[in-house]
Amino acid sequence: MPLQILVIQHCPLTPAGLVGAAIEAAGAEITTIMPHHGDAFPEEPDRFDGLVLCGGPMHAGDDENYPAFPPMLRLIRRFHGGGRPVLGLCLGAQLIARAFGREVTEWRELELGFPALKLTAEGRADRLLRGTCGRPRLMQFHEDTFALPEGAKLLLTGDCTNQGFRIGDTTYGFQFHMEVTWEDAHAWLRDCRDWIQRHWGADTEPRIAAVEGEIAAHHPAAARWTATVTGRWMELVAERSLWRQDLLPLRATA
Repeated sequence: MPLQILVIQHCPLTPAGLVGAAIEAAGAEITTIMPHHGDAFPEEPDRFDGLVLCGGPMHAGDDENYPAFPPMLRLIRRFHGGGRPVLGLCLGAQLIARAFGREVTEWRELELGFPALKLTAEGRADRLLRGTCGRPRLMQFHEDTFALPEGAKLLLTGDCTNQGFRIGDTTYGFQFHMEVTWEDAHAWLRDCRDWIQRHWGADTEPRIAAVEGEIAAHHPAAARWTATVTGRWMELVAERSLWRQDLLPLRATA
């Protein structure tokens, strides 16, 4: 039976994209739910081998307007506690941080574009990231940040410090949008223009033009990075699935 991956999509504009494509290329089946749009959480979450939390425009602490967040936090902890790998993207990473006791707060500005990040020593040794570019450029589009959960390992850093982390051996959060396709990156600039303008004001048009140039320059390499890292995450998912079936000895994954 193929590996089963649960994808939580928060917004129609933010699908699993390149991450979803890499998961399917690994032979897994994806079930996508949109809890903020009326989809129910699975009655049997333990039938899934891994969990992906997509990005979205909402604030991760806004339970009043997004009542699906509290059960989502419980689901994250359930997957983590059961050794089922979790992968959080932007909002998804923020929700992981919140699930493990950290507050999500406003960053000092909108971070949008492809700034260079940096692998930490932990990142260079991590099974998902080892051997990848030490200064990757991956798309940012967020206005919030978070503190690292207790015991988490910082894997990637940037101007907005906490860009990638791992909790234990199986739960990963990445602040950037490694999943974004070329088409979606341009669609975000078009469809989210009013939101962007609230941050950038009169500088919006030239700064958006600059981001479009960054998409052209950096997206191809970012897509290759995503394919590599997601493929390795799927190897982790497969190993953990075999381990739960007592078909493979458990080993450290750092």
